[in-house]
Amino acid sequence: MNASAELLKELKLQRSRTPSTPPPSRRGLWIGLGVAAVVLLAAVAAWLLLGGEKAPEVRTAPVVAIASGGGASASVLDASGYVVARRMATVSAKVTGRVKEVLIEEGMRVEEGQVLARLDPIDADAQRTLAASQVSASRSQADSVQAQLVEAEANANRLSQLVGQQLVSRAQYEQAIAQRDALRAQLATARRNSQVAGDQLRIADQGVDNTIVRAPFSGIVTSKAAQPGEIVSPLATGGYTRTGIGTIVDMESLEVEVEVGESYIGRVQPKMPVETVLNAYPDWRIPGEVIAIIPAADRGKATVKVRVALKEKDARIVPDMGVRVSFLEAAPAPGEAEQPQGVRVPAAAIVQRDGADVAFVVGGEDTVEQRAVKTGIAMGQDRQVLSGLAAGETVVLDAPETLQDGDTVRLAGADDTE
Repeated sequence: MNASAELLKELKLQRSRTPSTPPPSRRGLWIGLGVAAVVLLAAVAAWLLLGGEKAPEVRTAPVVAIASGGGASASVLDASGYVVARRMATVSAKVTGRVKEVLIEEGMRVEEGQVLARLDPIDADAQRTLAASQVSASRSQADSVQAQLVEAEANANRLSQLVGQQLVSRAQYEQAIAQRDALRAQLATARRNSQVAGDQLRIADQGVDNTIVRAPFSGIVTSKAAQPGEIVSPLATGGYTRTGIGTIVDMESLEVEVEVGESYIGRVQPKMPVETVLNAYPDWRIPGEVIAIIPAADRGKATVKVRVALKEKDARIVPDMGVRVSFLEAAPAPGEAEQPQGVRVPAAAIVQRDGADVAFVVGGEDTVEQRAVKTGIAMGQDRQVLSGLAAGETVVLDAPETLQDGDTVRLAGADDTE
């Protein structure tokens, strides 16, 4: 019985064991993965819209019509240069001295011979006084010799009559003749000395005049270099000594000098019409013509200097202004073929696509249209277009290689607004 009871005890269920838990659910994991995928797709879409597909920024230029024949000319070459004066001088004194007064100011117009400044003439006045005294002394000496000569000639004439009557000896007569001749020689010497003294006086007068600085020609004072009390000298090399009083420019002699590359100098001819634009006044076109081609080249820059005349004179044109010169074709003579028509655009607007010349025209909503164009002659930095473009349209400059027909662009300088 005891054995059966023990077996029954062993078969008793153990209530103390905890029931087994079911496996965890994966629904939350799938929800998390879905949210992450949505966020990733949104980030990729934002990058494509805001970064990857951002419209390229481009520069543009207008298409300009070329004027019809009847005097209009196309530019065959453009060059940069400066306004220069053929007559310009830094006026200085001929002698070294201290400036007493300066009578000019910048911007003042002076006439030829007008007094610009005066130096202290104390030394020059002293030299002139000495020269005048020497003139007086030499003239007095000549007058004294002249009086002695009159007496000697009278004595010689009297003795010549007495010697014929044998009342005086011939020795006395010959002595009187010798004294007369000596006085004649002395008189000639005195007169020469008086002439030399007069020349010295004139030189002294010139020395006084050299202390006065005058304008060598009519013009405008562009700089004032000296002040009263300063020392000026034409041979000054430094220190506190000035070399000039001021600078005068003849505004009627203004012209333009440009440097043309050696490879393009063949396009320039004497008397060739030109059009000059001052950097300070970009809307003012000044007609002119080529004066001369300087027959010398700059080895370092490989350029040749060309002189250009300005046919309009104006107070706004001043030396050393920067200019841009367009060398023009001669206008066709009556009966000759007229200048080709069309429009002109910057050369950077013409690009190559599949071996053909094309241009991208900016249309509505900043989209571009690719157009095939037929080009003509080069017009400086521009290019003639015979067909494919119309005046007033806007073209893209330096179009990117990836730019295609129908693409959207952003204009350079336009504000980026959200």
